[in-house]
Amino acid sequence: MERVILHSDINCFYANVECLYHPELRDLPVAVGGNPEKRHGIILAKNQKAKEAGVKTGEVLWQARAKCPDLVILPPNYDLYLKFSRLARKIYNRYSDQVEPFGVDEAWVSVTNSAKLHGGGEEIARKISHDIQDQLGVTVSIGVSWNKIFAKFGSDYKKPNAITVINRDNFKQIVWEQEVGDLLYVGRSTKKKLFKYGIYTIGQLANASVDFLVLQFGKMGAVLWRFANGLDDSPVKCFDEDYNGNERIIKSIGNSITTPRDLKNLEDVKLIMYMLTESVAMRLRETGCFCQTVAIHVRNKELNSFTRQAKLSKPSDITNEIAEAAIHLFKQNYDFSSDIRSLGVRVADLVPDTIPIQLDVFGREQERMRMEQLDNTVDHLRKRFGNLSIRRAITIGDQMSCLDPKKDHVIHPVGYF
Repeated sequence: MERVILHSDINCFYANVECLYHPELRDLPVAVGGNPEKRHGIILAKNQKAKEAGVKTGEVLWQARAKCPDLVILPPNYDLYLKFSRLARKIYNRYSDQVEPFGVDEAWVSVTNSAKLHGGGEEIARKISHDIQDQLGVTVSIGVSWNKIFAKFGSDYKKPNAITVINRDNFKQIVWEQEVGDLLYVGRSTKKKLFKYGIYTIGQLANASVDFLVLQFGKMGAVLWRFANGLDDSPVKCFDEDYNGNERIIKSIGNSITTPRDLKNLEDVKLIMYMLTESVAMRLRETGCFCQTVAIHVRNKELNSFTRQAKLSKPSDITNEIAEAAIHLFKQNYDFSSDIRSLGVRVADLVPDTIPIQLDVFGREQERMRMEQLDNTVDHLRKRFGNLSIRRAITIGDQMSCLDPKKDHVIHPVGYF
């Protein structure tokens, strides 16, 4: 049976949710932006009117205001956006139990087995679109196809509030005619390299030599060739929930932050690493998981960045163990040739915290138990009195001590890889 997969993308998500709570702004150009005083001064999302005025996601606030002087910029409210994301997911679950988030505002939905109950892919897409607009007050663009990559392409093809069906009869006319950079996972550097070899459209990528692509891009060259030809057969993974109905992050949890000032030495980095890790580890414990991998993301003031990761010796949710692994990764991979602008810590390869763990032959389990009790006590105090109610001594007296990464968090969803 031919698969039927939808990709739903909530239009102008942050900005449109804000307009629901600020109806007086509905007819104005609105953007959600960061705090310029804390150097988060970029556009995170914009509504359709701001988009029509030329405002782009990712540009700094002064650039956006130069294009659109009457632009209204609101601070982000992530708790509210996550609430709407969960509500949208509940609507998707009415039509399928196979729902895979791709960020807070996007999701793949496999409706292959739902046709007899709810109708074909396009009909289900229309029902989802109606339900979300009627019950949440926002609109979605939905792509319908037999694979995830083309479904994602379809949701981007027409906006806002549109449904695009890409099937085996029309994909060459719709997909192959578009620029190669419109294909999922073709980033700026890959696009630039493809252009260098005369590959400008997705169709040209689909008809290129696989051996040549592998030679130039490694295994990813073969993956992109399969994507361009509609040969993606990756499944839509289910998003898990715990017994209380709360979302369980089954791939990774992370925090990243742009700091109020540049980080100039290892002590600065340690301060931020501990702050980020405390938030990540607390969320890890809230989900009832251990992590097996720790990763860091580093960006310097020249905006050059890199990511590194390492396996832990045993699964853990202990703040100190995760922080020490992150700091060790940093020391191995950075020499302070340039000051640092932003840092991120992520934990991955999550497993339930009920799994058995091999005891330490050197008898360090008593120390681990003490750290677990300490983490649980700190969690309790922060839940009761706020995230800044108890802090490490290393953070006291620094202008960055007021940062609260848990409020400004990043959740890494289940993705293709």
